[in-house]
Amino acid sequence: MLDTLSPTTARPSRPLAVPPVATAVPGVIELRQYTLHPGRRDELITLFEREFIETQEAAGMHLLGQFRDLDDPDRFVWLRGFADMATRREALARFYQGQAWRANRDAANATMIDSDNVLLLQPAHPGPALRVSTPPPPMDAAAPEQARVVICLHHFDAPVSQEWRDHFEQIQRPWLEDMQARVLGTLVSSAAPNDYAALPVREGEHVFACLLQFADEATHERCDRQLQAAWRIGAQPHRTELLRLAPTARSRMGRDSRPGGEA
Repeated sequence: MLDTLSPTTARPSRPLAVPPVATAVPGVIELRQYTLHPGRRDELITLFEREFIETQEAAGMHLLGQFRDLDDPDRFVWLRGFADMATRREALARFYQGQAWRANRDAANATMIDSDNVLLLQPAHPGPALRVSTPPPPMDAAAPEQARVVICLHHFDAPVSQEWRDHFEQIQRPWLEDMQARVLGTLVSSAAPNDYAALPVREGEHVFACLLQFADEATHERCDRQLQAAWRIGAQPHRTELLRLAPTARSRMGRDSRPGGEA
């Protein structure tokens, strides 16, 4: 479960100051996949989008996207970003020791079977990591029902090579854009040790993640076979995993499919 601040967890001697919402481009990104008790996903999403978006951002995080897994009705997927690892440690401590989490943690944890499926990622190339809308949609926003976001996770036995990254930019990105897929960003596993032990992450893994947005299911289906095909260059992934996702009402990611617009 998420950090529940057990009695042995150290607390600050005085309240932590709440910083303004961070504006730096995220250099560290968590991809979080939660397995929920059957039938409780919408309950968690409602709670999350009411209580945990503005409060996490006030603690110094970037809430990038929240999703329903289209292939698992009991899976909730979301991403959040941080300027760097030091900011991550401080922001997590600030939020999980704060009032919003303490008031709602029992209700949130009651929906979850497992929340430890977390990849710690960083941009695959210098520059902005992800294209997302800003600010987050308002409380009364409607979910973009036709939009689809696909996260392609290529798992390697060693750190992702520059050859693989360059091949994506030179060959795969143009092909995907010709097929009307928007490339929201590319990420690779971070080698930084997890320095907030209360929230475990999957360590020792080597992943290349490509985040794509499609205007609708039909557009996604046209690309599906190619997305699952191996790229015959250099070291090959030993496994490729596709997360097929529908953005929630307040997800930044997946809001706009217009070419050149925000994601």
